[in-house]
Amino acid sequence: MLDVVGTVANTYPMSPAGPFGAAGVRPGFMFATGIENSAPTIAGGRIRRDQLAECGHYERWQEDFALVREVGCNYLRYGPQLHRCLLGAGRYDWSFAEEAFAALRRQGTVPIVDLCHFGVPDWIGDFQNPDFPGLFADYAGAFARRFPWIQLYTPVNEMFITAVFSAKYGWWNEQARDDLSYVTAIKNIVRANVLAMHAILEVRPDALFVQSESTEHFHPECPAALRHADFRNGERFLTLDLNYGHRVDSGMYEFLLDNGMTRDEYRFFMQQDLRRHCIMGNDWYATNEHLITGTGSSRWAGEVFGYGPVTRLYHDRYRLPIMHTETNCDEGPNGDEAERWLWKQWAGVMQLRRDHVPVLGFTWYSLTDQVDWDVALRQQRGRVNPRGLFDLDRRPRAAGRAYAKLIRDWSDVLARQGSCLHPALAALD
Repeated sequence: MLDVVGTVANTYPMSPAGPFGAAGVRPGFMFATGIENSAPTIAGGRIRRDQLAECGHYERWQEDFALVREVGCNYLRYGPQLHRCLLGAGRYDWSFAEEAFAALRRQGTVPIVDLCHFGVPDWIGDFQNPDFPGLFADYAGAFARRFPWIQLYTPVNEMFITAVFSAKYGWWNEQARDDLSYVTAIKNIVRANVLAMHAILEVRPDALFVQSESTEHFHPECPAALRHADFRNGERFLTLDLNYGHRVDSGMYEFLLDNGMTRDEYRFFMQQDLRRHCIMGNDWYATNEHLITGTGSSRWAGEVFGYGPVTRLYHDRYRLPIMHTETNCDEGPNGDEAERWLWKQWAGVMQLRRDHVPVLGFTWYSLTDQVDWDVALRQQRGRVNPRGLFDLDRRPRAAGRAYAKLIRDWSDVLARQGSCLHPALAALD
């Protein structure tokens, strides 16, 4: 599923090299952005935080797609909203998706399709519903049949964050705060992701899955915090361990079984063999490192290690090719804060590549500013977060101009380098 050249050829599976096809995308580094489509519920399910609506995409989607091309991105993380498309078991509304994806196809933008971004339809309820994995797999298969030209997918975005925010912190969806609910969410979310991959592969045997996941690290504040930090640093791998069939740490195995996962359920995950179809997506924000106290509580630590060292821990564990799938920073009073963050992240990516870690792509997320992400969508304040490549009036920000320059400067250079992986993608038509 991956075209491998250069120094990593003995580590990863090979497939024939070739151009991406008539869409005009050529083998090389994957420069991407995304259109923010989070859609969890809050307030006991009464309020849906649909970021496509709140950021004006439904009215300005054609303009947004043109901006993707203007920046120079050939890849777009994008997806139809699950709560609008999945109307019931076996019932789908593809009307907006058909129009939007047809436009992306015409303009030659390769979509990385995000099928579930933090929320489910009201009729499913939340991530405690044991029927969710099967229903979602059916939906993924139906989507693949409707859009057979699409090859790149993120079935469930940020599985770890989805479970933590919904069933550990009590912020979204089921708003639970107990270990039983948390483990239930984990097993349902990851099972849904695995079954969706299988369903898509039945339609597109050459599908590739870019599993966008939050890359985390937990630092002990004092000796008493060591055991708590060790636990959290094992916990951060749970969703990817189960997704990739990687044995969890012994403490995590006990935690899962003590809180409702059966041995048969665990065995199901360990029997999966989908790694050859996978690119590990690592998301990185200034909030991804945490300081753990002696009582086990945590607070944001700021950037201590940074993207490169923490991503290397994930790569050492799974030995998969990598894509930097999300990052952003608010533009502040000086006007250059987001631009400086962009260059810092880019430096981390380049250092990993110099160290022979196969990084395939980079993503500034998202195309436009977002709404209420400073409070993780928990409160409906309507506060605009100035972290897009463009503001909500679709005017370019400093980060947008800097990213466009970065793509222009580096695309040809990286395409010529022989020490990276290239996804073997089919033509869009």
